[in-house]
Amino acid sequence: MRGIVMSQRGRLIAAGCAALLVLGSAACGGGDSGGSSGGGGGGDTVGLITKTDTNPFFVKMKEGAQAAAQKQGLKLQTFAGRKDGDNEAQVQAIENLISAGAKGILIAPADSKAIVPSIDKAKQQGMLVIALDTQTEPANAVDATFATDNYQAGVLIGQWAKAKFTKDGKYDSAKIAFLDLNPEQVSVDVQRDQGFMEGFGIDVGDKTKIGDENDPRIVGHDVSAGEEDKGRTAMENLLQKSPDINLVYTINEPAAAGAYEALKAAGKDKEVTIVSVDGGCPGVDNVSKKIIGATSMQFPLKMAQMGVDAVAAFVKNGTKPQTTAGNAFVDTGVELITDDAQSGVTSKDSTWGKQNCWG
Repeated sequence: MRGIVMSQRGRLIAAGCAALLVLGSAACGGGDSGGSSGGGGGGDTVGLITKTDTNPFFVKMKEGAQAAAQKQGLKLQTFAGRKDGDNEAQVQAIENLISAGAKGILIAPADSKAIVPSIDKAKQQGMLVIALDTQTEPANAVDATFATDNYQAGVLIGQWAKAKFTKDGKYDSAKIAFLDLNPEQVSVDVQRDQGFMEGFGIDVGDKTKIGDENDPRIVGHDVSAGEEDKGRTAMENLLQKSPDINLVYTINEPAAAGAYEALKAAGKDKEVTIVSVDGGCPGVDNVSKKIIGATSMQFPLKMAQMGVDAVAAFVKNGTKPQTTAGNAFVDTGVELITDDAQSGVTSKDSTWGKQNCWG
């Protein structure tokens, strides 16, 4: 997962693209706009709509889509929002792609519920729609989802933290702060948060909701928007509430970096363990520096490549992707990265992580 960015200028260019595409223009956009093109030459169009074009996770996703589109002879158009949660920009992007006669859309939903009517409209036009990274609500609103098992990503860092805190004699006295994504509680946010709790041994209550737990070890939740500066602010807020925090869960590695800065400023960076999800190169580097204790690595390049390949197959013979056995989505894999391996918890070290990271 993991942010979203598109300038006002980008909005205007994207809107202009819609008009041009109605007239049959092959491509438009570029620069920092929400509608750039790349890869594939003059073939059928596939669209990639991400939450941001600045977060390294989505930058890598775009690279994967561009490479796959080139290989498959498809024309790729890409769009992004201004910030995490910018549903309006994603709605406009879908309208643009419908006007362009695109054959398929790959989308990392900014709002899992609010985007569904636009997805329905695209499917009514015969387009294949695949969610990347974040599931829609309901999940069957799209033809398929290619994603990290975000719940399992949370479980892995929770299991690691439980093993570490048990070994250190701090399991029962843990004071846990949660730096989540945003108040909307989108699926990726809920799944990682609740997965961590299960892995750590906390009764999660309703798995579809953040914040209904009553475990006394939970200090509280705050939102970070998945950004470093807001992660720092959220950590500062929680430290004011409970200065004895010793374990911090973060939605992603930029939020973890912000949490660390707040802890360092408070003189508590040596006393607190931070866990996260992403597997970006800066995050893995922070594992090697012992800033992050453990992180769950996901593979955005693979998500996008598989998504474009699925659209190519759909264009060729109408086939749609099949889900991974036991899941409602196609699982693109997750690996726990840590330099503090714990007994009974499978992991890779940061050396392996640096060879396989993104961003």
